[in-house]
Amino acid sequence: MTRVVLSLGANLGDRAGTIRAAITALKDDGLLARSTLYETPPWGPVEQPPYLNAVVVARGPRDAAGWLARAHELEQMAGRTREVRWGPRTLDVDVVTVTGDDGTPVLSDDPRLTLPHPRAHERAFVLLPWSTLEPGAVVPGKGRVADLLAGLPAEEKLAVTRWDHLH
Repeated sequence: MTRVVLSLGANLGDRAGTIRAAITALKDDGLLARSTLYETPPWGPVEQPPYLNAVVVARGPRDAAGWLARAHELEQMAGRTREVRWGPRTLDVDVVTVTGDDGTPVLSDDPRLTLPHPRAHERAFVLLPWSTLEPGAVVPGKGRVADLLAGLPAEEKLAVTRWDHLH
């Protein structure tokens, strides 16, 4: 059994519906917790609409590669295409961390799945929702989520706004 933290984001179509569908699908994968949705400005060099983001925690029999495969399945169910790097998308699911039963983090420098996610510790749209679920969470090798979030520029944190239209 492993425990995974996933970051979900969508900025095309029915953003909330797409994320809700992914979260519902993850119930079969041992969903433990989900954050509310947060609206965030797009990240990257491509002009595009704002994102909705959420973080989920699940526990199941998958290894790290299995969680990545599941993330890709969820993206495919949402009609994700990979035409432009950092471009708009119906759904983006990133594997942020994977932890073994004994609490040991899975570390990987494989370009297909780097663990922990190589930029999660710098992204308010990951850290803020995650901190609401697990105030004591740690990004392996980087530090406590709360401390990493506190260290980000104020304008980045203020740009992540709670989106209360989930229900």
